[in-house]
Amino acid sequence: MRRLLLALPFALLPLAIAQAASHDHDHDEPGHVEGGSLDAHEHGAAQLNALLDGQRLELELESPAMNLVGFEHAPSSAADRAKVAAVRRQLGQPQELFGLAAGDCVVATQELESALFETEQHDASEHSEIHAHYRLDCQQPGELQQLDLSELFKRFPATEKIQVQLIGPNGQQGVELTPAKATLDF
Repeated sequence: MRRLLLALPFALLPLAIAQAASHDHDHDEPGHVEGGSLDAHEHGAAQLNALLDGQRLELELESPAMNLVGFEHAPSSAADRAKVAAVRRQLGQPQELFGLAAGDCVVATQELESALFETEQHDASEHSEIHAHYRLDCQQPGELQQLDLSELFKRFPATEKIQVQLIGPNGQQGVELTPAKATLDF
């Protein structure tokens, strides 16, 4: 089933392209690449893929480390290591981060990946990413009405927008969520 979640960006690619074509943005901002990619590393921006299939909810968050930790270099001080550990603990609470109080969901598996999480630091690139993948088993999936990213935006205020691609009981959709509009109905 993970293949289905990984295929989600490709299934929603036409929607993302249409949205990008109609999206008014500043082409002179630093880091902007003309004809950019969905995988572009942009501080302040993240991606979330979500799939609700029966009783299984899968979430996959990809973000520049800068959005979550506040830096992208290998942790070099006790304060850096403490910040990375705190972020890792917060990412370990998907029910809170994604507003999943309803649905009686429990985490079945979770994977948190980043060069910053490794105990032996290798030559960490200047553009470190954090990837979080969760599979939750929901006893009452019909009770899940929406994803609410308010808590995620609150805990990680450097995250300004999240491009969400969702497949749920009502079909597929893609939308950009912000602190001002932080919810998406399933």
